[in-house]
Amino acid sequence: MSPRKDEGPLYDDDVDISRFVRFPERRLGPMRIIAIRVGIALLALLATTVIVYNEQACYQDRDEMDGLSWIDAFYYATVSLSTTGYGDITPVCESARLVNALVITPLRFLFLIVLVGTTIEVLTRRTRDQIRTRRWRSKVKDHTLIIGYGVKGRAAAQGLVDAGVPKSQIVVVANERAAVDSAARDGLVGIIGDGRREEVLMDAGVERAASIVVATDEDDTTILITLTARRLAPMAKIVAAAREAQNADIIRQSGANNVIPTAESAGRLMSLSLMSSAAGELMEDLLDSGRGLEVAERDITLDELGLSPAELDANGQIVLAVVRKDTAHRFDTDSIGRLEAGDRLVVIRQNSTGR
Repeated sequence: MSPRKDEGPLYDDDVDISRFVRFPERRLGPMRIIAIRVGIALLALLATTVIVYNEQACYQDRDEMDGLSWIDAFYYATVSLSTTGYGDITPVCESARLVNALVITPLRFLFLIVLVGTTIEVLTRRTRDQIRTRRWRSKVKDHTLIIGYGVKGRAAAQGLVDAGVPKSQIVVVANERAAVDSAARDGLVGIIGDGRREEVLMDAGVERAASIVVATDEDDTTILITLTARRLAPMAKIVAAAREAQNADIIRQSGANNVIPTAESAGRLMSLSLMSSAAGELMEDLLDSGRGLEVAERDITLDELGLSPAELDANGQIVLAVVRKDTAHRFDTDSIGRLEAGDRLVVIRQNSTGR
């Protein structure tokens, strides 16, 4: 975790972060890009050849006005579009010179753009990325920041998407370019960088994030990221994954609201499946947000005001907890008699996105 400097702001708006930001985009294979460029060049060359041949009477070849053959027209088109211009074949009529100025010259520009397209494409992409980055930074807020895009990070992102969170509201931070490229292919904005560094988290808009998911593979890294994220975003909800359950308390003390011990949770689920296939299948169903049943938190409806959680159970919704004033009252307690305005329910219900 980098120390905070006292001399001036750590984050400079003039720094070009577009080199580290990856936006979702449609990618074409290199062979297809080459084929498109070659096709454009050939079309420009063919169009010029046809134009010159149709006006062959207005061209002279070394002071001879005998007309041009297709080969002569093709030759003129080639040397003209490539700006070689030997000067042996020239337009002599006003109409031919006008066509050269208004039609062949733009085709020449198009031909040259195709030839030097790589350089122009790099400059254009860099400018476009800078513009997109500035626009994105000015608008992104109340988003979910996922730090780490391995198996856990991808699963968290997919779960959010399945729950109805727009992909534009999910930002990924990862050290590896391949992971960020994978996030971009999944339709998410990605930031290349170390999540332990303040400037990287600031690039991702951490101070405006509504929630943060820390999905790294090492607990010491998770602790440092959680500490930094909590200091930069004191109001954000932070959920972190712990590789070992013994580190969960330390991660909570670092600022995480919830800690998921991944290895132990997977082990318990496997043992549950061994002891009871039906129970294991049910838990697997609940964890898969794309099918069957799901666990969700929602506001109560007007019709539910004044009812008891038990009455909702009788109506077909299994209430796991009632959240009142940020405190969760579980179903196995009698602390909630009747539902009040502002209450939220944690329920098991039929999945609404079913695939």
